[in-house]
Amino acid sequence: MMDDAPIIIEGLDHTFGEGEAGKQVLFGIDLRVERGSLTVLMGPSGSGKTTLLTLMGCLRDVQAGSARLLGTELNGADEETQVLLRRRLGFVFQAHNLHESLNARQNVLMGLQVHGRGEPGRHHLAASHLLETLGLGARMDYLPANLSGGQKQRVAIARALVSNPEVIFADEPTAALDKTSGLAAVTLLRDLGRLRGTTTVMVTHDPRILELADSIVTLEDGAIVRNETLARAG
Repeated sequence: MMDDAPIIIEGLDHTFGEGEAGKQVLFGIDLRVERGSLTVLMGPSGSGKTTLLTLMGCLRDVQAGSARLLGTELNGADEETQVLLRRRLGFVFQAHNLHESLNARQNVLMGLQVHGRGEPGRHHLAASHLLETLGLGARMDYLPANLSGGQKQRVAIARALVSNPEVIFADEPTAALDKTSGLAAVTLLRDLGRLRGTTTVMVTHDPRILELADSIVTLEDGAIVRNETLARAG
């Protein structure tokens, strides 16, 4: 019977560098992420959170152990396979990486063009709806230079979501946001999970959003020291 979990990690190790200069940063990671869930990765700086996130999102090659993403084994996967998988994902990083010559709506539309998804006639509607949901309805035509850091990050979040990805990987997506904006963005991610089955894995130090998580995974020194599944409300 096919396992429906979009992410299954077993015995995952990772080392930066080679030989005597090598430093192992992940040790025997076992993790299962359920479809539609919001999973938060926490832990001190240097604990391996971002490394684990990038391995799950096939942004780094898996060296040892097993990592299955959307039914595909990443250990040994060729570049073509990884590219096709990445088209089914959404990414939000601390650096928003917006195109400075494009306005907010056009930057969000880039998310659709990269993935090649959606009907052209609905692209603008989808982009506008997400920007309005994230409180940027009055700034859709603003260039990044005229947006605050928090507003730029919300545009980046909208860009990641607009293609309706199956899995979203987010690294500190609320770091530049105030409490209201941060909660709105993470609530949107949670609601997408409940409505569409979108799975979100998020690295954060932000304790404000823990109440929205389905699972909290804590790492220390490259190992999972706690994996807590929370009861969903409603």
